[in-house]
Parts: sequence; C-alpha cells; structure tokens
Amino acid sequence: MGGRVGSELIGKRVAFLGAGKMGGIILQALLKHGLLTSKSTCATVAHEERAKSLAAKLKVKVGTNNADAAKGADIIVIAVKPQVVEEVVREIAHNLTPKQLIVSVAASVPTAMIEKNLPTRVPVVRAMPNTPCLMGAGMTAICKGKYASQGHVALTCHMFDVVGRTVVVDEKHMDAVTALSASGPAYIYIILESLAEAGVKVGLPRDIATLLAAQTALGAAKVVLETGDHPALLKDAVTTPAGCTIDAIMELEEGKLRVTLIKAVVKAAQRAKELAFG
Repeated sequence: MGGRVGSELIGKRVAFLGAGKMGGIILQALLKHGLLTSKSTCATVAHEERAKSLAAKLKVKVGTNNADAAKGADIIVIAVKPQVVEEVVREIAHNLTPKQLIVSVAASVPTAMIEKNLPTRVPVVRAMPNTPCLMGAGMTAICKGKYASQGHVALTCHMFDVVGRTVVVDEKHMDAVTALSASGPAYIYIILESLAEAGVKVGLPRDIATLLAAQTALGAAKVVLETGDHPALLKDAVTTPAGCTIDAIMELEEGKLRVTLIKAVVKAAQRAKELAFG
C-alpha cells in the first residue's frame, strides 16, 4: 500500500476546503503518513481565528478564501457541510480546469449537483468516510461522477486507503453507505456503552467492563473481516448447547435488537436522501 499510495499522491498540491471534523481527520492522516507536505497543502475554514490556530497546529497554510485555495491545486477536497457545498462550488468554479480533481466528502451531495455548478468538465469523485479514519481504521466508500475516470477513482482510493479500507460503489448506493458505515460508529458506541453498563451491573469495575466490551467488539469485527465467514456462522460457533450465550441471545431476540438496528439504518438512509436539501 505505502509505495503505491506515495507514488500517486506525493508532490500533488491538495486543497482542503473545510478542514473541520472529517476534512481535518483526513488532512491530518495524510500529513502524518508523509503523503502530503506542508508546502503543497492548504486548507480553509470559516473563521479567521480558527484558521490561525489550525495553521499553527498542522503547519500548513490555512485561510478563509476558498477560491484562492482551489486555484492551482491538483486535488480539491470539499469537506464543508452539505447545505453549503453548492455555494462553495460556485465560489471556486471560475478558477477550475478539467486537469484538476474535486473529491467531495460531503454527505448526501450528488456528484451531479457539483458538476452542474462548474463551467467545464471538471472530474468529481465522491467519498463517504467515517470517523475511525482518525485511527487508521476507517471505512470509505467511493463513487465517480460523470467526467471522472477510473484513474481518478484509483487516486481517491489510494488517498483513503491510508486511513482504513475503501470500497468502490455505484452512486445510487451512497445514501445506504452513509447510513451504515458513516453513521455506524455511533450505533457501535451505544452498544459498547450498554455492554459496559451491563458489566458494571454484574459487578465489574467500569474501566474493566469498558475494556472487555471494546476489545471484544474489535476482535469479533476482525474475525469477520479476516475469515470472510458469515456472522451467523461465527455466532453459532460461540453458542454452545445449553450454555450461557444462548440464554443471552434469547434476551437479545426478545428485545428486538436485530430489527431495531435494521430500522435505525433504514431511517438514517432516508434522512441522508434529504440532507443536502434540508
């Protein structure tokens, strides 16, 4: 991974428009791994004071003018709130050429919405990362716009491979991705919090209960990823006849854990469809 990613990105001039939560995570990770240099990287934020503090922290040029940042950049990462993407694209449009690449990480914003505000056939790639990118354990789905090539998609994949795993999907699946993997860490945190509370309930110190819950979730996820086995098969392997686990599973089924999680993802996907226009 390292060599390929490095050869693709090193030397590229990259502008992050909106170095907030997600933009900041990706920017910091790429700088940390040496794939971007402070000289070739710039970013924007909404407020001057925030720009100064971020510039001091990351050692990159940070300003408040999106058009200036986008001018001459090889890759422009749009990481502002969905509701202001159109406004930002209009700000930078007159400075763009088809030789540049726009990578949008704004939830729910279709590539077509960005493309219609651009005067030329500028390639647009859409990415939906999640917050575990901060720890190098992210999950990012990527799809191409009308004028983007497979090379543009590959370059974007290389960028996000640095902070976890990537998958290429058709754009029609991006709202589902948003609901499952982008919002998903919040669901897992609630499950972990609940398991830790349960540990306290049965007599464990809170710090130990939290460690047991979190490492167990990490281990279970790793087994799924590395074996490729169906989760139901792996669950059955833990569930011994007349043992403790089957009693616990009965409680989970009675509490409708499955259907609640499914409904949560469906609800989030419905909301994702509305987000860019809300």
